[in-house]
Amino acid sequence: MKNILLLTDFSDTSKNAIRYALELFKDEHCTFYVLYVQDATTYTTDDVVATASSSLYDSLINKNRIKLATYVSDLKAEYDVEHFNFKTIVDFDSFIAAIHQSIKTKDIDVIVMGTNGATGAKETVFGSNTLKVIRRVNCTTLIIPENFAYVAPKEMLLALDPSDQLNGKAIADFFKFLKRHSTRLHVLRVSSESDTHELPDTDKKNLNHYMTGENYLYDLVENIPMEHAVDTYIQTHQIDMLSLIVQKESFLERLFVGSPTTKINQNTHLPLLIFHS
Repeated sequence: MKNILLLTDFSDTSKNAIRYALELFKDEHCTFYVLYVQDATTYTTDDVVATASSSLYDSLINKNRIKLATYVSDLKAEYDVEHFNFKTIVDFDSFIAAIHQSIKTKDIDVIVMGTNGATGAKETVFGSNTLKVIRRVNCTTLIIPENFAYVAPKEMLLALDPSDQLNGKAIADFFKFLKRHSTRLHVLRVSSESDTHELPDTDKKNLNHYMTGENYLYDLVENIPMEHAVDTYIQTHQIDMLSLIVQKESFLERLFVGSPTTKINQNTHLPLLIFHS
């Protein structure tokens, strides 16, 4: 049984991400926890005055609890899958604190979210909430771009920076996902070193621990910015999903949140699967 946390703010972006997840995991026994967070800092005076007879907590939570229950009821009707179980969570807390609490109490395996953090917000590939989750939540996270229609991930690109190692729990979890979805692997190793003679052999030895050489493609590029290497590879290969092993914030910032010229091209946005080492 897999426990999956689906984040929603009732926006089309979050609903699209949830539909993607339900398609992706349709062959697995899953409990989906659909989480709506009422940030304690976002309520207005009008919200409270309008329901003065209720507690502050109730006045802010009840409407969204009903809205979430209705939404999940519609999901159940649309995805009438015997091995799917849906539960709702409405939390009055900070966004990240609510996610941490859900992971701890519900034993969450995967977080799923869209790329836009707040209803009506127009953000880049990584909006503020998405970055907060990647930086501050140590849990496998699947991020779905706005308006991305589901395509079975048959071709996966794993992008590695010079410090990434093809061993450890993150890599083991990555290969479990890969095998479960019968996905072919593309490995793109970006190296900043001029002497990289031993790196391909080391990488392939580690890869062969999990799969045979016929089941993956391996490319090594030297002295090319990661964001350019990834963008070029996606443009020249049929890739359905991008995966990263996140070790430190500095790499993430170099790849996605530097100057506009260093962001991955808008036209190459793909679902992104993040594992934490």
